[in-house]
Amino acid sequence: MHIAAGWMLLIGTASPPLGAVGPNEMRENPVSYCGDMAGLLCGTKRKKQVSDLHEEGKNAINAPMLPSGTDIHPEDTLLEENAERLMLDPTSRENLKFKDLLKVLIDWINSELEEERIIVKDLEEDCYDGQVLQKLFEKLSGRKLNVAEVTQSEIGQKQKLQTVLEAVNDLLRPHGWTIEWSVDSIHSKNLVAIVYLLVALAMHFQAPIRLPEHVSVQVVVVKKREGILQTALVTKELTSTTEMMMGRFERDAFDTLLDHAPDKLNVVKTSLITFVNKHLNKLNLEVTELESQFADGVYLILLMGLLEDYFVPLYNFFLTPESFEQKVHNVAFAFELMQDGGLKKPKARPEDVVNLNLKSTLRVLYNLFTNYKNTE
Repeated sequence: MHIAAGWMLLIGTASPPLGAVGPNEMRENPVSYCGDMAGLLCGTKRKKQVSDLHEEGKNAINAPMLPSGTDIHPEDTLLEENAERLMLDPTSRENLKFKDLLKVLIDWINSELEEERIIVKDLEEDCYDGQVLQKLFEKLSGRKLNVAEVTQSEIGQKQKLQTVLEAVNDLLRPHGWTIEWSVDSIHSKNLVAIVYLLVALAMHFQAPIRLPEHVSVQVVVVKKREGILQTALVTKELTSTTEMMMGRFERDAFDTLLDHAPDKLNVVKTSLITFVNKHLNKLNLEVTELESQFADGVYLILLMGLLEDYFVPLYNFFLTPESFEQKVHNVAFAFELMQDGGLKKPKARPEDVVNLNLKSTLRVLYNLFTNYKNTE
């Protein structure tokens, strides 16, 4: 009777459809009416189950098994025929080398755009609308682009991106770059496309940074073929070896030295050791191994204080660093002191010096030698 009473309320507020049982008939034969209603409810439920099963089957066909933890958003499936979309696999997003690459690129952009008072914190959220990319390209190339300064609408943002990317592509294509980005991929916050673009710009303009080597990520590629979505997991190489990446640049003296005249390396190391000890001896300190004794950053900081004739407060750095992070902090702080002294930002990365990369340490010390060799 509870079901019948519920339907009585419904029928009382609306005219029964053609062929439906009326209130009088329901009162005269309630058992028959309840049976009819139960059949109607079961039939509706069965139809919904069949519809859900059909939809589930269609989704299973259209979206084959994806890597665990991968989410495909609705907008990722709205593809034209033969179109494809790339999405970063969640496990790659947590890769330490990939995170390191993101940090290097963010620090580089912020350094380049410091005068514009632009601070980038997240590449996906800060680069998709074209504003940061426009300012970065203009700073690196010295070329002013004819675009609106502020664009709020999606159409305006894509128009700006189109202009910026056309200028970038015209610059890079003649040098053999493969274009791994597009207006749609950048505007849809595709992190892999954004990183490809920034790495290409950093390498082309010989940015004073050291990109982490052998950074690869896995991406989910979604394609539409004959109306059916197909997915695949693909590995994308974002950076290679430093030597190969620097091969696009003009190689410096240390590349040539280590590759073609290793016998002269000891002569260079001896000269640099003599230079640093000339100053560190004032604090009763002495260096015998360049790559290891500068790896924690302490001697670099003290050396800068001696060369510039000031005392570095001990609270600014770790005098006895224990962790990798503390050592990186020290080396990065020493680099800041060098820039404060008028030197260019070292091309070496603090992490490379901490990791005992001889070439990086030699570059840093040779830069000091050329600028302070006559300092007493």
